[in-house]
Amino acid sequence: MNRLILKYGTTVTIVILAVFAWVIYRRVAAGGVDAIVLLAVTAVIVWVLGAFVFIYFWPRITVGGFKRIVVKHGLGGGPVPVNTLYAVPESPSQSASSGSVIATGTDDVLYLGGWLDVKAGPRVLHVPEMDDRYYSVQFTDPASGANFAYVGKRTTGTGPGDFILCEPNWDGETPAGMARIDIPHHAALLIGRVFIADEDDRGAAYALAKQIQLTPLGRP
Repeated sequence: MNRLILKYGTTVTIVILAVFAWVIYRRVAAGGVDAIVLLAVTAVIVWVLGAFVFIYFWPRITVGGFKRIVVKHGLGGGPVPVNTLYAVPESPSQSASSGSVIATGTDDVLYLGGWLDVKAGPRVLHVPEMDDRYYSVQFTDPASGANFAYVGKRTTGTGPGDFILCEPNWDGETPAGMARIDIPHHAALLIGRVFIADEDDRGAAYALAKQIQLTPLGRP
């Protein structure tokens, strides 16, 4: 759906404007000035309301599309269940041939991704010792499309750690040694990146990416 909008959006807009111009021309030719005013007012109202609805729903459509792709089709290794992270072993350019949704970006990172849902209870994001290697995990809000939190070298360092992911109104106790990240609308798209120094480093980077995992709170 999103790809169709991006691919044909300009063409559809031009067609709509052309039809609207033709209707105005026919009205002018028929001498219907009052009808033109009414038509113009209606067009403005529809345009304003349509723009508001589009802006409001676009993040939900876009992030929801990612959710459907990840959960139903996966990132190259089959469907990825909710609350599971899958590390893509290939670089983005290598993934392009398989049509992976991650087939974009720079080739000096490996990607991982999954859909988080903490409505049934908190989850724990575990990251291993990265030994000063660049990595990041971004949290994208499906309601706004904004990235609201990051775990990674630039924000939390490269040491091993566990992060409790929960709804903002969760009143449980945060276990010692864990940092808490509130998930605004109980769900989020997670996209991670792990740096690759060169082709010889791919195996080590992939091994680390696979260790970035989600588990239920209380499970070792």
